[in-house]
Amino acid sequence: MHSTAPAHIAMIMDGNGRWAKERNLKRTAGHSVGAEVVRKITTHCGHIGVKYLTLYAFSTENWKRPKLEVEFLMKLLEKYLKQELAVYLENGIKLRTIGDTSKFSKSLQKTIKETEEKTKNGTKLTQVLALNYGSKDEIVRAVKKVNEKNLEVNEENIEANLDTAGMPNVDILIRTSGEIRLSNYLLWQNAYAEMFFTSTYWPDFNENELDDIISDFNSRERRFGGI
Repeated sequence: MHSTAPAHIAMIMDGNGRWAKERNLKRTAGHSVGAEVVRKITTHCGHIGVKYLTLYAFSTENWKRPKLEVEFLMKLLEKYLKQELAVYLENGIKLRTIGDTSKFSKSLQKTIKETEEKTKNGTKLTQVLALNYGSKDEIVRAVKKVNEKNLEVNEENIEANLDTAGMPNVDILIRTSGEIRLSNYLLWQNAYAEMFFTSTYWPDFNENELDDIISDFNSRERRFGGI
């Protein structure tokens, strides 16, 4: 099964808050456990031959959450990147970010830049974190870049100016927690993705469930609009 690992998996890691609530824990506890699952799933994807794993870590809409939760998520992200550096290096994982990170604190921006720099030679897997990311925002920014470069507005030029430039389009999109929507995530890149919606909350998502989804994906016939 692993010989036909998809090139690009995208995930919407949903359900941390509900997972915590059902256990009478604070929402932040769900986010902390969720970060550990990110490590497990990322290293697993590297081992089975996936080349790109894009994770919806913080959306442009997430700023609307309670201030304390947003602050916690920012601290958690910074702590995660610092802690994971050794894991990235040990497993040949390269970090890349998409989205507008200029809204983050200087300290967090610096940690992101340093982690990207230190992991740039990773060849096994690129972990792409979507941070302050919204797909419509990304497409608007790409079109602006195309105009600034005086290029023709066509698919090829827009694609080359998206945050994901140079990456293959998404093969599999997975959303956890039972929600069935895209939430402004990789709208362009998901054009022909196979979509999987699981009722599992993100903190309970594991390698076995991912392997089952990849198996299902490999049994599907993808026609890309043809017959």
